[in-house]
Amino acid sequence: MEGDPRPGPRICEGDCAVLKRDDVFKAVPVLRRRKIIFEKQWFYLDNAIGHIYGTTFEVTSGGNLQPKQEMEETTTETKEAGTDNRNIVDDGKSQKLTHDDIKALKDKGIKGQEIVQQLIENSTTFRDKTEFAQDKYIKKKKKKYEAVITIVRPSTRILSTMYYAREPGKINHLRYDTLAQMLTLGNIRAGNKMIVMETCAGLVLGAVMERMGGYGSIIQMYPGGGPVRAATSCFGFPKLFFDHLHEFPLGKVGSLLSGTFSTETLPSEREDSMLVEEGSNGLTDKKQTCLQETEEESPTEASMEMNQTEKQETMDVNAEDVEFKENKEKENKESVREKQRKQWERRKKLLEAAALLREKNADGLIVASKFHPTPLLLSLLEFVAPSRPFVVYCQYKEPLLECYTKLRERGGVINLKLSETWLRNYQVLPDRSHPKLTMSGGGGYLLSGITVVLDKGKSDSSNLEALKMEEPVSKRCKVQDVHC
Repeated sequence: MEGDPRPGPRICEGDCAVLKRDDVFKAVPVLRRRKIIFEKQWFYLDNAIGHIYGTTFEVTSGGNLQPKQEMEETTTETKEAGTDNRNIVDDGKSQKLTHDDIKALKDKGIKGQEIVQQLIENSTTFRDKTEFAQDKYIKKKKKKYEAVITIVRPSTRILSTMYYAREPGKINHLRYDTLAQMLTLGNIRAGNKMIVMETCAGLVLGAVMERMGGYGSIIQMYPGGGPVRAATSCFGFPKLFFDHLHEFPLGKVGSLLSGTFSTETLPSEREDSMLVEEGSNGLTDKKQTCLQETEEESPTEASMEMNQTEKQETMDVNAEDVEFKENKEKENKESVREKQRKQWERRKKLLEAAALLREKNADGLIVASKFHPTPLLLSLLEFVAPSRPFVVYCQYKEPLLECYTKLRERGGVINLKLSETWLRNYQVLPDRSHPKLTMSGGGGYLLSGITVVLDKGKSDSSNLEALKMEEPVSKRCKVQDVHC
């Protein structure tokens, strides 16, 4: 490892890494003696610690990982290949090796590359296949018998690909190319002050944090009791990144806009100190009563003429009770103080986030939620400064169409665009590059625009005119007659 000429970060214990095999990904923490199961293979990551990210490992006996040696393919030999595959019949009799023979080879500890070579040698139709068919056969067998994995460093592209392939419902079917467009349209860069509202397991938040690189500030709006950051933790960000991350409950946005916002009803320092004193006083009272009981018991025991050994035993038991109560008293005090410290930290963070929002000078807004986007966007746009971009993602088109209409009526935005991304993968190989037969059906829809100064008087008059134009003709006539 010391003589490895390739630069780059190395795998360390406690990191969050991504396992890759072909097009399959899985995020795992790097810990010693922890069994990992990936693609029907089990192994330990102990031997991977210290190697460079991007190294390919081979799973050996006992679940150990060994760096795969870069072996040159035997292309110097003259390959025998047929002109076409018309005379090849797939009857299952072309392979001489049986399942028991292959299992015996595995039990002997023979590597997957050697097993693939023996499969080629024992195939009666391999030489009759075309060169393209031979390459396809080798690739298929390597995928089945070679236990090879690559450990890569987590990034937005890798994690978004992983979530979209494994659990698309958790990220609202947000495709990786759509996420890339959100970052571009939202003008995410270092030093920004961003507002992020998402219910995509923290994937969008992690992508914004990665793009900003720890510079600037991010305010995450969350529904419910607390934010969900399962995907954010997979990025493995340093502590510095989280120092600039603030959170604010979505349910308190209305009170913040109306000016009636107040922090949660948390006990003050005086109340908490009183709780500590009450707990300690209660325990001391119990301690005193316990001592009184022991004092009362001592003469009764003397009156009963107990021997010296029995007295010593009772004294030991009483001492143990007193010591146990003292330890419990200390634990209760520490738990109350810890609870008090957490409450004040939560209140302090909430006040910091509220102060940032009250400035109403955010540099951008990103919304990717399972909730209806219209009320979210109309309320959160109040905190965005003029001439700043905003992007809204939704899996379906109809909610964004309604949002588009409401924004047109309200005003205060320009360059509104509703778009759908279209993605198709291509196979790029010599003499056979073509679009793949399967493609993604849809990656969701994006509504983007730029904020401008909102003239409230003009917007109110335009809203009245819009409502008047929507009224039926007969109704407008009646209103005019009444006024006459």
